[in-house]
This record gives sequence, structure tokens and C-alpha cells, in this order.
Amino acid sequence: MTGEAPLTLDAGFTADPFPALAELLAGGPVRHVVLPDGSEHWAVSRYADAVRVLTDPRMGSEARRALTPAGAAPGRSHPGDHMMNGTLMDRDPPSHTRLRRLVGRMLAARVERMGPRIQEITDELLDALEGQQHADLVEALAFPLPIRVIGELLGVPHRDLPGLRRIGGDLLGFVTDQRSARDARATLSRTREYLALLIAAKRSRPGHDLLSELVAAQAADGRRISDDELLAMALLLLVGGHETTVQLIGTGVLTLLTHPRQLAALRRDPAALLPGTIDELLRFDGPTSPGLFRYTLDDVEVGGVTIPRGSRVLIVLGAANRDPRRFPHPDLFDIGRQDNPHVAFGHGAHFCLGARLARLEGRVAIGSLLKRFPDLRLAVEPDELTWRFASVRGPDTLPVELGAPRPADPGD
Repeated sequence: MTGEAPLTLDAGFTADPFPALAELLAGGPVRHVVLPDGSEHWAVSRYADAVRVLTDPRMGSEARRALTPAGAAPGRSHPGDHMMNGTLMDRDPPSHTRLRRLVGRMLAARVERMGPRIQEITDELLDALEGQQHADLVEALAFPLPIRVIGELLGVPHRDLPGLRRIGGDLLGFVTDQRSARDARATLSRTREYLALLIAAKRSRPGHDLLSELVAAQAADGRRISDDELLAMALLLLVGGHETTVQLIGTGVLTLLTHPRQLAALRRDPAALLPGTIDELLRFDGPTSPGLFRYTLDDVEVGGVTIPRGSRVLIVLGAANRDPRRFPHPDLFDIGRQDNPHVAFGHGAHFCLGARLARLEGRVAIGSLLKRFPDLRLAVEPDELTWRFASVRGPDTLPVELGAPRPADPGD
């Protein structure tokens, strides 16, 4: 690939990716990397190159269009490749354009109305913490809020949500052996069976949810979305609609608690600083790691290096978001950063469909938590935390000392 030795992104990368990100940025424009599943990729790390690659029509999202059977071996070309097959993340135009236009319009209209409900769920979860001295914020807030929100959007019965607890971890975890591959396939099969039954239920008894709306669109004109596409869309919305937000909230709270001056500034003026804080959290330590995957449909030149047709390409979002060529003092966490066009949600046609919802949930969850518990602090040293071994990065747990809650404000 290149003259440099391959860089292996192993389990240590998920716990502390920043030395590897710095090494990628300090090297050439393209680097040969090996993922935990053993698959080899051309890694693009510089911001300008990442933006170009993510908008280049010669970079496809459908592995089957670009890779020969030999080129697809030995490991999976994507940590969640088996899950992404047929979803928007695995589609190129024109099918991607058709499906995204359909669901994007429906989702945007619903997100506009979700603010009050997200606040209600957040307040309920925080109410349950009152009177406690310690809590795991992943279990108490970061996971239950996004799964309940996406569950309500899709019309998943509340009683079924606990059974979905492990789906994201199983489907997005790195596959490194036969056991992890078998677990991922089993989880995928169970999830698809569940969603097929849920779709059938929406056909016989539609509700006011997004999945019912998609079913109605199919009934009105089956050319807009097929049965397989509907099932794949439900899967992507269910998993993608909560997993990244779980990690945004968990990693975001951790980052703030380990940067006390920035936290103090946010507490002084949350109304002005919270929106920018969410974007800086996404830039500084975003959840999608190691990045996004593409496949070359033709030879593509990046920074003077030709990536041959039929290659696997990794766009390393965390590196692009810390590129000193684009972000002044990129390793500095600064919630007042004004010029912050990060690529944590991707870029171009595949820009994250749920970005607006994730930002909204992040603002409500983190803002409400800090307001309710002004003395919140970590209960362990940061280096004692363990991190998920998955393509969506975040702490497994986040133990905190809550302190005394803020007295209720009659105006709240």
C-alpha cells in the first residue's frame, strides 16, 4: 500500500485512540491500517482529504459493487458489515437517494416535535437518582434515554425495550474470533425476526409512529420502499438511532468532568454555551471510531497517493477532527470554539440521518444533569474506566458521585 509499516488499531485503540490518531496525522496522507478483525484498509486521516473522499462518487458504500470475493477476505470489511447490508449505510445512489429522501422527511418532522418529550423522559430518569449518593450514568441516563426516545419514535412497545439492551453492543462490536462472529449473527437474526413481527403488527394496527408511517408509504406505493428495505431501515433506525447518542452522553459527561474549567464556564452560562459544547464534545472525542468505511469504484488519488480500484478505505473521523491544518489547538477542549465544522456525523450524502436528534438529546441530557446535580463528580480515576471494544466508542460504565441535588425552582 504505502512505504510505511501498517498501523494496527487493536483493543488499546478503543481505550485510548489519541496516540494513534496523532501518528496518522503526522505521517503521510494515506496509511495502511489493520483493524481488530484483521481486515486491512487504506486510512485517510487529514480533514480536507476526509471531506473530499466523503463526497467523491468514486468512493462507494456498497462493498459488493467494489470488492471481488478475494478482495473481501480475510475479515469483515466493516466491524458491523453484516448488520449494514441493505441499510442506508450500505447503499449508493440512486437507491440511497430515494430511501433517504423518504425517511429523512418523516424523521425531521418528528424530531421537531420531540423536545418536550425528551425533556420529560430525562426528568423522569433524573428523578430516580434523587436521594442516591452514587450512580452509573451509562446505566441510569446515557442508555435509557436514547433507547426510549428511538423506541417511541418507531413505536416499539415499552415492555420490549429491556430486551434490546445488548443489540448495539453485539452488532457493533469488533469480531475477532468465531465466538464473537456467532454471537453477532445470532443477535442480528433475533433482531430482524423481532422487527419483522413489529412491522406486521403496524400493518394490521397502525399507530402514530415513524414505522407505521413507513408502512403506510409502502402500502400507498410499493416502489418507494420494498419489504427488505423497510426491514433494513427499521434495523438501522433502531441501532443507529440510539447507540451513538449513548456514547455522546457518556463520553461527553466524562470529558466535562475531567475539564473542570470548561465545566465551570458551561455552568455559568448554559443557555449560550450548551449548543457549542455538544459540537465540541463531538469533535474532541466523537463516538464513531475508528471511522467510516468506503470502497473504491475506480482508482482514487488522495494527497498524491493512488488508492487502487477495489480497495477498502477507512476515513478516520477522530483524526480529521483533530487535524491542526483545520482546527487551531486541536487537542484543546474548548466549548467556546467558534469555527467547528467537525465531521463526527460524516459529510456529504451519507451525513448522519439522526444528527439533529442526537444533538437534541445530548443538549437535554447533559444540560439537565448538570443543572440537577451541581456537585457531580467522577467516583473513580479516569484511567480506571473500561471502554467498549466496538466501532462506536464509549465507556462501559461511568461511576459518579451525585452530591446534593439542586433545590427545586418554582419556575421550573
